[in-house]
Amino acid sequence: MTRRDLRTLFRSNSPDLSAEEVFSDREDEWEAIARSVTACVAGMSDPGFDVEDFEEPRRNVLMFYGVGGIGKTSLSHNAAEKLAGGEGGPNHWPPLLDLPARLLPVRIDLSRQAGTDFETLMLALRLTVARLGRPMPAFDLALRRWWEANHPGQTLDEYLHGSRFLGRLSDSMSLSAQMESALADLAQAFLLPGTVGNVVGRGLRTIVRALREHRQQVRALARCRRLPDLLEAEPDLETLSYYAHLLAWDLAQLPAEQAALPVVLLDTFEDVGSRAHRELERLIQRVVWLMPNALFVITGRNRLQWDEGRLEGQLDWTGPRAWPFLVPGATQDPRQHRVGYLSAQDCDEYLCRRLTQDGEPLMGHSTRQQVISHSRGLPLYLDLAVMRFLDLYQQRDRHPSPEEFNLDFPALVARTFRDLSSEERQLLRGVSLLDSFSVELATAVAGYDRDTPALHLVERPFIDQDPSAPWPYHLHDLLRDAIRDTDADSEDRWSAADWRRAAQRAFDALGRELARAEPCGDRKVLMACLRQGLRLARDFRLDPDWLTAAAFSYIEDSVWEPIDLDFNPTRIGSPPEALAVVLHTVASRQHVHRQRTAEVLETVIESGLLPAAADELARYHLAECARDLGHLDASAAGMRHVVQANARLAGRAARGLAHLSRRLGRFPDVLDAANRLGPDGRKQRVLGDLWWTQGDIAASCAAYAAGRDEAEEQRLYGEAALSQACLAFAAAFQDRQRAQEQIDRARSMLGQADIRWATVQVSIAELLRDAGNDGDVQDRAEAVVREAEVGGLSSSIAYARFALCFHAVITGEVSLIATARSQLQRCVRGAEFAYLLELSYFMTGSEPPHHLHRAQWIDGRERTADRWSGLVIGRRRHITPTR
Repeated sequence: MTRRDLRTLFRSNSPDLSAEEVFSDREDEWEAIARSVTACVAGMSDPGFDVEDFEEPRRNVLMFYGVGGIGKTSLSHNAAEKLAGGEGGPNHWPPLLDLPARLLPVRIDLSRQAGTDFETLMLALRLTVARLGRPMPAFDLALRRWWEANHPGQTLDEYLHGSRFLGRLSDSMSLSAQMESALADLAQAFLLPGTVGNVVGRGLRTIVRALREHRQQVRALARCRRLPDLLEAEPDLETLSYYAHLLAWDLAQLPAEQAALPVVLLDTFEDVGSRAHRELERLIQRVVWLMPNALFVITGRNRLQWDEGRLEGQLDWTGPRAWPFLVPGATQDPRQHRVGYLSAQDCDEYLCRRLTQDGEPLMGHSTRQQVISHSRGLPLYLDLAVMRFLDLYQQRDRHPSPEEFNLDFPALVARTFRDLSSEERQLLRGVSLLDSFSVELATAVAGYDRDTPALHLVERPFIDQDPSAPWPYHLHDLLRDAIRDTDADSEDRWSAADWRRAAQRAFDALGRELARAEPCGDRKVLMACLRQGLRLARDFRLDPDWLTAAAFSYIEDSVWEPIDLDFNPTRIGSPPEALAVVLHTVASRQHVHRQRTAEVLETVIESGLLPAAADELARYHLAECARDLGHLDASAAGMRHVVQANARLAGRAARGLAHLSRRLGRFPDVLDAANRLGPDGRKQRVLGDLWWTQGDIAASCAAYAAGRDEAEEQRLYGEAALSQACLAFAAAFQDRQRAQEQIDRARSMLGQADIRWATVQVSIAELLRDAGNDGDVQDRAEAVVREAEVGGLSSSIAYARFALCFHAVITGEVSLIATARSQLQRCVRGAEFAYLLELSYFMTGSEPPHHLHRAQWIDGRERTADRWSGLVIGRRRHITPTR
C-alpha cells in the first residue's frame, strides 16, 4: 500500500506531481525483527516452554536505538504495518515465513507528548489480544477486580471510548463481551446471585478459596498458581504490572492451532527512563519479563541498559544473566541494534520516490547527489531538502540548481530559515525557545500585536502538532538547536540582547498563561510553565518573578512531578537555578534518603542565591527532613523560623510544630495548636493524628475524612490522598472491613501522587488490618521497616513496630509481645515516640516501666488505657487468632 505524503501533495497545484512517504531500506532492521519473531514463536512452541518459569533468562526483547531524526519512529510504524500482514509496510521488505502462530502487533507511543501511562499500556495489550475473539479468564478476572477498585462508577467501555489511542485499538463491544463471558461462567459455576460484578465483589473470597483448594468449578483456572495471590493483592499499579503474567498464562493455554504471539512495539523509549526515577520503566520491564510468549520491539535514542548490574534496585531484573542477548558484543542473535544513517543508495531511492512527475523523479540526478553528500544519511535532512526543493520549484516554475543544495544540516536549516518571511523568521526564533507553543504564545514571544504571521508559521511542514500537549505546536529538537546555532550568519540575525529580550517575552507570556490556568487548577499547564520558565530564567539570567509563586503552587499539593532540568546542585550560579534545585530536591526526596535531601537544601540556603520569597520554602522542607531524621530540636527551630516570618508556609510550619509535640507525647499542646491552625494548616489531619493516639478511632477517622473532603473540594488531590492514607491507618485499628475499603481507596488515590510516606503508611494499615489474624505480620512488618529505613522515615519505622505490638498483644503470645516492645524501644529517644511504647502497655493492662517518659493524655491515662484495651478486646472478638 502506498502512503501519500499529504503535506507535500497539498503544496502544489500540478496534476502530474506525485508525492509519497518513503521508507528507505532498513532491511537489516527488518531482518532482525523477523529473526526475533521466528525465535519467539519457536521458543513458545517448544515442549519444555513454561510461561511460569521466572528464572529462565529472557530473549523476548529487541532494541533499536539512534540519534533523533534518524528514522526510529518510521521504523516502528512500518514494522507494525508489515507485521499486521496484508499490503501494509514497505514492499521491499521480504514477507515473514509461514509461522505456527498468529502475530498480534500493537504499536504504543511512549513519548511525553502522547501521555501514555502504564494503565493505558496494559489495556492496549488486552485489546490487542481481543482480536483472537476469546476470553482471557485469569487476566479478565483480575482486571475486572482492578477496574472496580480504581474506576468506581465508570465502565470500561466508557473509558475506552474516551481515549483516542485505545478507541482506535478497540472493538470495545468485543472486549466487553469476552470479559463478561469469562466472569459469567464463574458466576454460574458458583451460583453467585445478581450480576457478574459479584464475582469480584462479595464472591471474590469464595473464588480465591476455591482456586487454592483446586475445586472442580475452577479446575482450569486453578492451574494458574499465582492467580489467588494476585486477586488478593492490593489493586494498585504494582499489582496491575504483575497481571501481565496472567495474560501470558491465558495465551499459553490456547490450543496449538490457535497459538498467537503479541508483538509490542514501544516507541520513544527515551522518555520512559527519565520519568520519575525509572518507575515507569520498572513496570514495563516487569511486563516484558512476565510475558516470555510476547516479543517487545523497543525504539529510542539510547541503548537498553537492562543488562547492566548497576541498575539493581531500580529495576527488577538486571545483568547479563537475565538479558544475555542485550549484552554488548553478543554474537548469537544480538538484540541491541544501532539505527544507522542511510547509505547513499538508500538516500537516492528516498529522493527518487519521494517526489515524482509523470512517473519520473522530480529532483534531478545532480541535485540528488548534492543533497546526499551533505545529508550524511540523516532522514530529517532529506525531508527538509525535499520541502525546500518543492518550495523553490513552485516559486520559479523550474528545477532548482544543485548549487542551491550545497549545504550541511545547519546550513540547510539556515537556508530554509532565510526563505521564510521576516515575520516568520522572528516567530521561529522565538518559538525555538519553547518546548511547545500556541499561536497566541508565538505571537507574544515575537512581540507582535496580530496572529496572522503565527497562523502562517504553524502551517509550515516543519511544525509538528500534538493536541494532547498544553500547547499544540512544537519544533523537532534538532531544528530548535540548529536555528539557534545558524542564526549568527543571518542578515537580520538577533544579537545576544535580542535573544534575551525574546526570552523575557516568552517568560512573561508563560506567566500570563499560568495566571489564566490557575483558577481551574490545571496542573499540566503549571508544570509546563514552571519547567520552561525555570530553564529560560536560568539560561538568560532573568528575574524569577512569577516562578516563586509557581513554586509554591507546585508544592501546595503533594503530587511531586519531576523537575527535569540539568544542573549541578553543588554549583549554583543564579536565583532561578537555586529555585530549580530546591524544587527538584523536594520532589526527589520521595526516592532518596532524607539525609541527602537535607544536605542539598542546606547547600542552597548557604549559597544565598535563593529568591528571598522562596527562602521559607527551602527552610520548611529542611525542617521536615530534620523531623523525619529524628533531629527534633533542629526541626523545631526551622519550623519556628518559618512561623515567625508569617509568610505562605507559616500555617504548614505551625502544623509541623504540632507534629513535633505529638511525637513527644505533649497531646494537650497538639490540641491547642490544632484549634489555632488556619485553613492552610490542615487542621483536620492534625486532629486525626491526635485522636488515634488517644484510642478514639471514630473521631480520628471523622477528622481524616473531613480533611480529605476539604482537599478534594480545593482540587488538592495529593493532600486528599495523604489524608486518605492516614484514614486507612486509623480505621485499621478497629473495623477490618471498613479498613479494607479505606485501604483500597488510598491505594487508588496514591496512584496519582508520589508520596512515599503515605504509601508506607498504607502498608502499615495493612499490618494493622491483619493484626492477630496473620502469622506473617512479623515478617511483613520488618519489610515495611526496611522500606522506611531506605527513605529515612523515622515515624514510619516507629508506626510499623507499633503495629507489630498491636498484633502481638491481640495474639497474647508473651514472647512475641516482648520482642515487639524491644524493637519499638529502639525508636524511643527520650520523650520521642515514648507514647507508642506506653500504649503497648495500656493494651495489656500493665504498668509501663518507671524509666519510660510518660505522655500527657487529653482526658487522662485511665480513660486512654481503657480505650486501647477495648480495641484489643474488640479485635479478639471478631477473629480466630492463628496459634
